[in-house]
This record gives sequence, structure tokens and C-alpha cells, in this order.
Amino acid sequence: MKKALRIATNKYLLTAIVFVVWVGYFDRNDWFTQRQRQRDLESTKENIGYLRAEIADMKAQRDGLKNDPAVLEKFARENYRMKKDNEDVYVFE
Repeated sequence: MKKALRIATNKYLLTAIVFVVWVGYFDRNDWFTQRQRQRDLESTKENIGYLRAEIADMKAQRDGLKNDPAVLEKFARENYRMKKDNEDVYVFE
């Protein structure tokens, strides 16, 4: 019993325990904050991947618009509702 009491009142052990509790729960960069930051980082990485894929799609669409007149005409008709002189355009929504 005396040995257990002596170990429990060891100043180095008590200091280590207080340090671990402080860093784990009360510090500005505690464990919970670090987990939240890790989740935010993963979410941001996923968003970056999605946006890079979108950029690649937009570049492919831009190249198609620059190089292919049929794609340019289709784009103008669908997005800007352009028409030829002898056509009528009906929009259904």
C-alpha cells in the first residue's frame, strides 16, 4: 500500500498526467479540435478532386467550342436559345 501511495504521489507522474489532460482536453489544439481539422482537411481534398474534374470537363467543352462548329451551334441553341432566321423556337419548362 505504501508503495502504491508513493507511486501515486510521485511529482513526475502527477505532472505527466496533468500535462496529458491539459493537452488532450483544455489546450487550443486539443484532441477534439484536431479531429475536426482532420475531417475538414479530408472534405477539402475531396472538393479539390471534384473541382479538378469539373475544370477538365470545362476545358474539353471549351476546346470543342473553339474547334467544332457543330458543337458551337448546339451550345448556342441550347444555352442562349439562338435560332436561324427561318426557324421558330418553342421553350418548354
